Amino acid sequence: MANKNYYDILGVSKKATSDEIKSAYRKLAKQYHPDFHPGDKVAAEKFKEINEANAILSDEQKRKQYDYELEHPGMGGGNPFGGGFGGGMGGFEDIINSMFGGGFGGGHFGGEQKKSNRGADIEQTVYLSFLDAIKGCTKEISYNRNEPCAVCRGTGAKGGTSFKVCTCCGGSGRIKYTQDTIFGRTIQVGVCPDCGGSGRQIIDKCPDCKGKGFIRKETRFTVKIPAGVDKDSSLRKRGFGQAAGNGGEAGDLYIYFRIEPHKLLKREDRDLYVTVPISYRTAVQGGKVLVPGIEDAIELNIPECTASGTRFCIRGKGVKTVNGTGNLYVTVEIDVPSKLTREQLKRLGDFESAVPLRSCENMQKYANNMSAIYGKKIDKQ
Repeated sequence: MANKNYYDILGVSKKATSDEIKSAYRKLAKQYHPDFHPGDKVAAEKFKEINEANAILSDEQKRKQYDYELEHPGMGGGNPFGGGFGGGMGGFEDIINSMFGGGFGGGHFGGEQKKSNRGADIEQTVYLSFLDAIKGCTKEISYNRNEPCAVCRGTGAKGGTSFKVCTCCGGSGRIKYTQDTIFGRTIQVGVCPDCGGSGRQIIDKCPDCKGKGFIRKETRFTVKIPAGVDKDSSLRKRGFGQAAGNGGEAGDLYIYFRIEPHKLLKREDRDLYVTVPISYRTAVQGGKVLVPGIEDAIELNIPECTASGTRFCIRGKGVKTVNGTGNLYVTVEIDVPSKLTREQLKRLGDFESAVPLRSCENMQKYANNMSAIYGKKIDKQ
């Protein structure tokens, strides 16, 4: 049964967590998706393998059985369809009726019945500017997908009603088969290969979709991006993924965001950060500087004798989200001139000579420590 190494297919170890498996699947599914490789049979087969591996490893019970068969090859058998799993393509549900007392479930196609198949999800990346992500905006989404046929309502049958009861499963959508395992002979239930689990077969195919239940076409709509989305945010639009056919449920569309960096601002959750250069004179005498904000520049007052690296907080000027509004943190750094004239250097020297050491708190502390350790007296440095 375990004739494929699903761990190798997803590129994960046997000890991988469910989150690691999910992450690996998303990455590979996006890489080999048929939309990005039209007509490429190799990519299509790889995409099928990836889905098959994910269907097994993301299901706890199927993964346990698969792991056992990896370690004990040749113990399984009796599966008439050549595999203990279906890899998400209408795979088997491993139900041991003798142990759990279950009967052969499922209903007639004319009554209530669980959909056996579901269309694949689609992922789309939307690029946003830094400020669009913070303030919110609208974006037009456009992509190609298998859209449910409107004429037959996704059933694939003419008029949506041209069906008959499946002769293979009798309308239940499931078939039973026996399998020999280490626990003995068990009865398992699998999806009917003839009807794909729908319990019905098409008499006359829909002329529009030729019986597939879906039509390949471009889907285009406008989505409202809420204010405050970040790089880890995503939106989900139900039913806008790939159609399933046979009246099955369509997959979902997942929208992920890639946000362009700002030239000055940096963001961490709801807070914004910026570093502002100030002159030596402003640091000593104090003054006002302009700092970047979301809507406009903000005037910040710099007090006298401000040290380089001092951080100020402007409350309520960060990112506004449903969970609250962040702050804007401003760090000032003294911008040292790259070149001075001899006259300027002389004036700077005269100024520093006139400033007593005790007025420079950090230098005084440094001088005291040096004197205590090395016995060296420091007047200026």
